[in-house]
Amino acid sequence: MPRVEVELPIAVPPEAAWAAVVDVEAFSACMDSVDSVTITRQTDDRHRTSAWAVRLKGSVLQWTEDEVLDPVARRFDFRQVTGDLGEFVGHWAVRPAPGGHSTVSLDVTFDIGIPLLADLLNPVAADALRENAAQMLSALERRLLAAEAELSVLPTIREAEEEPDLV
Repeated sequence: MPRVEVELPIAVPPEAAWAAVVDVEAFSACMDSVDSVTITRQTDDRHRTSAWAVRLKGSVLQWTEDEVLDPVARRFDFRQVTGDLGEFVGHWAVRPAPGGHSTVSLDVTFDIGIPLLADLLNPVAADALRENAAQMLSALERRLLAAEAELSVLPTIREAEEEPDLV
């Protein structure tokens, strides 16, 4: 089965990156290729099921996946339980990087589910998934950096509001 691995260093602390990665329902607000993600079931803090609709090279792929979150390792594993592909399994991970920053990765293994066309379609699908994963990580980075910039401005605004007028 083809495998796609994409990672991106992001200049935010691992805790912030992890919070954004597990907030999958917010993906559609910041990622052009993600039409929707809905958490359909959450049995506890570590186990949930989500329904996805993602645009990939002009087609909409839909699937439902079971997810297992490991906040200590900052990793969540997923496996398609129903959907358009024959198999879709992988994980998101956040690792600490130098300077208090993070490296966010998405690792996916898939099978298109059409054995007679697999040799022809798997390389095309792998390229499309790799491009899509890179776009998702870049969008996540933009969201995180914008949030960090907003947080760094808030203390300055509060300090200005608290200073008495010198007039």
